[in-house]
Amino acid sequence: MDIRPYEIAVPQDDLDDLHDRLARTRWPAALTGGWERGTPVDYARDLAERWRTAYDWRAHERRLNAMPQFLADVDGQPLHGLHVRAERGDATPLLLCHGYPSNLVEFARLAPLLAAPPDGTPAFHVVVPSIPGFGLSTPLTGHGWDIARTADAFDRLMRELGYERYTVFGEDVGAGVVDQLCLDAGERVVAALCATDPGAIATQYTPPTDHLSDEERAEHDRLKAARSEDFGYLAVQTTRPLSVAYGLTDSPAMQLTWIVEKFQEWTDPTRTSPDDAVDVDDLLTLVTVSWFGRAGDGAANMLYEAAHAAAAWGRTHDRPLGMAAFGEEPLMRRILDPGGRLAYWGEHPRGGHFPAMEVVDDLAQDIRAFLGERRLAAV
Repeated sequence: MDIRPYEIAVPQDDLDDLHDRLARTRWPAALTGGWERGTPVDYARDLAERWRTAYDWRAHERRLNAMPQFLADVDGQPLHGLHVRAERGDATPLLLCHGYPSNLVEFARLAPLLAAPPDGTPAFHVVVPSIPGFGLSTPLTGHGWDIARTADAFDRLMRELGYERYTVFGEDVGAGVVDQLCLDAGERVVAALCATDPGAIATQYTPPTDHLSDEERAEHDRLKAARSEDFGYLAVQTTRPLSVAYGLTDSPAMQLTWIVEKFQEWTDPTRTSPDDAVDVDDLLTLVTVSWFGRAGDGAANMLYEAAHAAAAWGRTHDRPLGMAAFGEEPLMRRILDPGGRLAYWGEHPRGGHFPAMEVVDDLAQDIRAFLGERRLAAV
């Protein structure tokens, strides 16, 4: 595997082109209403104008470049990421796996927090690759980049970086990568932690719920009904990814609203808007990296590949597995860990689908508490 140091250096012409496209956006009619039909036009216009005029990409480019990055070639596929090493000799190798519709920017505040922790707490050598097709791990150079192939690439990456044994954290699609690593990499994975939120138990992939009481089953049905109209993005991208890829590649306004709508749907429900749930410039940085990487197309195709790949039903592993749950919902543990068999369960009343951006200190606490305890087995 060819791995070389990398710094982000977006050409000024590309930045000018982004601003020009935003200025020339053809907006839909601004009908009244909330988020039930997608990102409201007035909200989208205000955020796009901030992106065009007030947001300083160069400052955030410098912030990302302050952390060591790599660009790897995995079977001809570019793989971009962060590699933030701790100064301490007892640091634990840690792979962070993001989900949809994200990229490495999601962990840009978490990585240095874990690599340079307060005295007396575990330290980590942190590796944060963007999934092939996401962020700057672009363009996709061929078909077949499903969860299993991504997990294999990440395992090869960790070994090439010198980590024969390591811990791993993931959420959403990244949790699928974590599970695949536990199955295929075996004892190289010392321990694994996944994040969850109430939305995770309201999908078609929910584990069996026969053990729930009638009252709990009714509440679970209510949660699923509330999410029933949230899966249009998935239906399109798992069947006709190219149909949406043209717009995501050509229109920054579409790429912005496509991602922002998921931050509205999936972040802490007590928050009123995406910029109330996460730092607005962090959100715009995540979107900007997706835009410059032309990642709307790659992310859509990855979901297509995942939906059409053979699933590893029935396979089990013996890797220590923990869960960090964000948002107050008692059914999460009742459904995901009914027998209390997980090696770790952490609960936090705030946060949602993007804990590294919403409640970074809480997530760092879980990673240190569970994965940090495995450091002697990993180093």
